[in-house]
Amino acid sequence: MENLALIESFSEFKDDKLIDRVTLMAILEDVFRNALKKKFGDDDNFDIIINPDKGDLEIWRNRVVVADGEVEEPNQEISLSEARKIEPDFEVGEDVSEEVKLIDLGRRSILALRQNLISKIHEHDNTNIYKQFKDIIGEIYTAEVHHIRHRAVILLDDDGNEIILPKDKQIPSDFFRKGDNVKGVIENVELKGNKPAIIMSRTSPLFLEKLFEQEIPEVFDGLITIKNVVRIPGEKAKVAVDSYDDRIDPVGACVGMKGSRIHGIVRELGNENIDVINYTTNLQLYITRALSPARVTSIKIDEENKRAEAILKPEEVSKAIGRGGHNIRLAGKLTGYEIDVFREGAEEDVELREFSDEIEGWIIDEFSKAGLDTAKSVLEQEVADLVKRTDLEEETINEVIRILRAEFED
Repeated sequence: MENLALIESFSEFKDDKLIDRVTLMAILEDVFRNALKKKFGDDDNFDIIINPDKGDLEIWRNRVVVADGEVEEPNQEISLSEARKIEPDFEVGEDVSEEVKLIDLGRRSILALRQNLISKIHEHDNTNIYKQFKDIIGEIYTAEVHHIRHRAVILLDDDGNEIILPKDKQIPSDFFRKGDNVKGVIENVELKGNKPAIIMSRTSPLFLEKLFEQEIPEVFDGLITIKNVVRIPGEKAKVAVDSYDDRIDPVGACVGMKGSRIHGIVRELGNENIDVINYTTNLQLYITRALSPARVTSIKIDEENKRAEAILKPEEVSKAIGRGGHNIRLAGKLTGYEIDVFREGAEEDVELREFSDEIEGWIIDEFSKAGLDTAKSVLEQEVADLVKRTDLEEETINEVIRILRAEFED
């Protein structure tokens, strides 16, 4: 029979690796039944026989023979005289099967049918892609830069799937060119319309955790467990590790001789500074380790309010706080405790909040973000260092220092 462009449609899709023969046949039958409903109003009395491998299909309409002049449902019934044109010995009450030619559906219907077929196949492919990537959320994936937009980098994998790396999921130092291979974790997959939107992230703590699994055999094998990961992407990260085998030094195994094992991870993350510490259930020891590289003299813990006060020698305070307050902020995230740093012999120190009548709250907040919560912690710093560690202007910092000196040192 005349299959027109449909043979081409079958051959176009039958070898598609994402669709099996049974599914393709089901899609084809669904498409043809929709076309028959539009043409005849109902498809219950049609048999559709499809061979997608050869592009063959047959459509048969089944009707009941009724006496001439008594046809009430033309799609369900056929007059005796019309039936006898097909086969001369038909009688009233018998079933007649008549082949429907595709050309009888009309040219417009055939074009619509082909378009509907293509649409259904793409919809099926998109559903499969969605399921495929939904199953690997949280796993590392590599794809190639296809083009660069202002708010996102569009990547293509080996199968031509489009993956989106949004600007806020990129490490600040990331710089990509067309054709570059980019590594990240699949963070989310959602269907927008019928098309899957696959989101990749390089800023997720999970990306760092998966890099450890990929680069460090003991982590991959489960000999070393990653207890927690916290990051300020591109700046600093802290990773707490543990091992149930006393013969394994988890920190040493992760870092490697002279940092050889962790070097590749650091490079992948744009030279992000990574502190690897031994996890422990001893809270005081855990917080002490979290504040490394600073050496803590003593710690006072308020478990009810999830706060900790760390006492350090004056020369260790800046290490505990870190550049931009990164170290103390990450230590707090890692342990789940808000950590306040105090200098030894600083009993007479005064909280910056005590000066809220003279210093605006947003300025105090800026100092607090940098881990500078007391008058002495500010006065002990150089003005140039304070400018670097906060978003405050030098003039504002000098005014704060003047107030503190006048009120605190007198």
